[in-house]
Amino acid sequence: MLPPVDFSDIQEKLSTHFRPWNRSFQFWVRAVDIYTGYKVFQVRVSFVKDVQKQEAMWERQHEVAAEKIYSMCSDLGGFFLKIAQIIGKPDLAPAAWVKRLVTLCDRAPATPFGDIQLMLEKELGKSIGEMFERFEMDPLGSASIAQVHRARLRGDKNDVAVKVQHPGIQDLMMTDIRNVQAFALYIQKTDVKFDLYSITKEMETQIGYEFDFIREANAMEKIRHFLYENNKKTPVLVPRVIRDMVSRRVLVMEYMDGIPILNLGDEIAKRGINPGGKIAAAAKQRILESLTLVYGQMILKSGFFHADPHPGNVLICKGSEVALLDYGQVKDLPENLRLGYAKLVLAIADNDPIRAAESYRELGIDTLSQCENEQQEMLRLAQTMFDTKLPPGVVMLQPFSEESSIKKIAVRAFPEELFSVLRTVHLLRGLSVGLGINYSCAEQWRSIAEEALYSAGRLKVKDMKSRVRRRGLIRRFF
Repeated sequence: MLPPVDFSDIQEKLSTHFRPWNRSFQFWVRAVDIYTGYKVFQVRVSFVKDVQKQEAMWERQHEVAAEKIYSMCSDLGGFFLKIAQIIGKPDLAPAAWVKRLVTLCDRAPATPFGDIQLMLEKELGKSIGEMFERFEMDPLGSASIAQVHRARLRGDKNDVAVKVQHPGIQDLMMTDIRNVQAFALYIQKTDVKFDLYSITKEMETQIGYEFDFIREANAMEKIRHFLYENNKKTPVLVPRVIRDMVSRRVLVMEYMDGIPILNLGDEIAKRGINPGGKIAAAAKQRILESLTLVYGQMILKSGFFHADPHPGNVLICKGSEVALLDYGQVKDLPENLRLGYAKLVLAIADNDPIRAAESYRELGIDTLSQCENEQQEMLRLAQTMFDTKLPPGVVMLQPFSEESSIKKIAVRAFPEELFSVLRTVHLLRGLSVGLGINYSCAEQWRSIAEEALYSAGRLKVKDMKSRVRRRGLIRRFF
C-alpha cells in the first residue's frame, strides 16, 4: 500500500519554489504600469497650455502613482520597503508620494512570534525563558530584514532590544534587487542621464552585508568608540552591544527609550509647545546640528560611517538627545574617495565651480555636457547631489525636469562606493526639509574637511590660514 500523499507539504514546497518568480512578475507588471502611466500623461499634459491646469493635472497624476507605488512596496515588502525610504523624501519626490510612502517606515509585516522564538533559540542555543526575565511578543517595529522586540535579561534591571532576522528573507531580497537593477538599466538608457545601474550594484553589496548581524555588532561598537573618542560628549547616542548574545541572525543590544523623529511635531504639540515657535525651532536645530556633526566626523574624519539615516533609524531621547539605530548599512570609504570628497565639500562650501569640476574628475565621476555655462551647471550638479541646501524658493528638487542639472549634464559613470555618501546626504536633506530647516551640510563640514586634508598632507598650514582669513570669523551654519 502506497503511503498517503501530503498535499499541503507539496503545495508549500511549490509555493516556496515559485515565490521568486511570482514576485518578479508582480514587480514588472506594477513597475511598467506606473512608468507607462507617466509617459502617456506627459503626452497628454503637453497639449494643455494653461500652467495652473498643468499643475493640477500633475498633482492628480502624482496621487494616482503614489497609490500604486505604495501598494507595490507594501504588498511585496522586502527590498521595496527600502526603495520607499529612498524615494519617499520631501526634497526629492512629489508631495503626494511623500505623504503616502512615509507611512511605510517600520511597517513590514511581522513574522509570527513562534517563528521568531525558533530562530532566536536556534541562534543563541538557549530557550527564551533561560535568557530573558520577560520578552514582549509584539515587536516594537518590523522592517524589511528583521523585527525588534523589547525584553529584559535575567538578573538585569535594564531593558534590551532584540533584533531577529525574518526567516528566508535574504533570497527574496536578492531577487528584488536584480529586478530593480534591470529596470534601472532600462530607465538610464531611455529617460535619465545618470548611472543608476552602478547605484543599484552598490545597494546589492550593502544590503548583502545587512544579513550578517555579527558584522553589524562590530560596526556599532567601532562607531560608538570613534564618537566617544573624538568628542567630549558624543553628538548622538549609539546602543551598547550585549556581546555574548550576538549571532549572524540575532542581535541583542541596549534599549534606547525615545520617540521616532517623524513623531517629533506631535510630541512637541502634546507638551503644549507651539510646533512653529522658537522653542520648537531651537530643539529641531539642535537635533539637526547633532546629526550633521556626527556624519561630518564619520565620513570625512574616519571614512567609516552609518549609511542609513532614514527617519525610522533616528530616535529623539530625553533632553533632545539623538539616538542613531540600525548599523546594518555601514560604509568604509577608501582613503582616496574620503579625501576627494573632502575637496568637493570645500568646493561646494566655497561656491567654486572650477574646483567642483576638478573634484568630480578626481572622484571618478565621469560627466558629459553640451550645455552653455558648463562650469556653473557642474557646480549646481554637485550641490544637488552632495549638499543638503535647497536653492532659494525651492522646496522640492525635481532631478528629472528639463531644467535639472542631471538632465543638462549626463553622469556616465559614478563610483559605486560613493553611493552611500550620496544617499546619506540625501537622507539628511530629507530630514532637514521635514524639520523645516534649510541648511548646507557642506558649510558645516568645511572645518572637518580642512582638518582631514591637512592631516593627510593635502592642505598646508598657510592655505588653512588663508582660507580662515578669507571667510572671516567662523560663522554659524543655521
